[in-house]
Amino acid sequence: MAPVDSQPSFEKPQPHSKYCVLTYPAPNVLLIRLNRPKDLNCINMDGHAELDAILQWVDDEPGLICTVITGTGRAFCAGADLKEWNSSNAAGSKRSMPPSGFGAISRRNGRKPIIAAVNGLAYGGGTELIVNCDLVIAARKATFALPEVKRGVVAMAGALPRIVRTIGRQRAMEMALTGRIVPAQEAKEWGLVNKVVGDGEGEVVDAAVEYAKMIAENSPDAVIVSREGIKMGWEGVGAEDATRIANDSWYPRLLAGDNIKEGVKAFVEKRKPQWKAAKL
Repeated sequence: MAPVDSQPSFEKPQPHSKYCVLTYPAPNVLLIRLNRPKDLNCINMDGHAELDAILQWVDDEPGLICTVITGTGRAFCAGADLKEWNSSNAAGSKRSMPPSGFGAISRRNGRKPIIAAVNGLAYGGGTELIVNCDLVIAARKATFALPEVKRGVVAMAGALPRIVRTIGRQRAMEMALTGRIVPAQEAKEWGLVNKVVGDGEGEVVDAAVEYAKMIAENSPDAVIVSREGIKMGWEGVGAEDATRIANDSWYPRLLAGDNIKEGVKAFVEKRKPQWKAAKL
């Protein structure tokens, strides 16, 4: 398992968490562990709201640069809580999730990167969630699927227009129209997964935390702006428009702070940069 440091100090208190466990496996890194193993970490309406509050807090907290999300037990996330959904249907009540989408990630426009450490099955909303993560590390036993068509519903939490940009039309159609299960290695070959690791206890989390540590060693402002430039291109903004928006809206945050000067100075002086917290 990834080592867990003592809780660091923050500008604002850590949000309450009932359906997930929050730990800090490395400096400036948050680990979110979905914690409903008996329900395969399916997410109910309260769970969506809880994750939304946590990730908004992360974006506003200067001491955090990167987040890793994983699941407890044999599942990463089995999607929506169908028992809750069925009860809502029977009662005629309306279900709604935050604008950030399933697990507060599938439609998220946040500033800071999220890495999925997929420890087991990721079905329905679980796959929708990872599609909008910035990196995806998977255990060898991990599997992915969009089985909504088998239940007479549709993956409407943001994955359909996004996954086609990652794996292409034909493969996206294969997942969405057949609902078949895609193994981790195949998902890597398709470009949905960055790296496949072994199935040892905590191995996938350890690998994801290593990536998070690499990110957290860099300039917090440069990470935010670089991520935004890539995200705009992935979401369909033209290359020149995305470059102009990045220069006009995001690059000034680098110039306004000391990190861009510090990075250049540290290189010249052959030392490790001393980054300041991101200017939010």
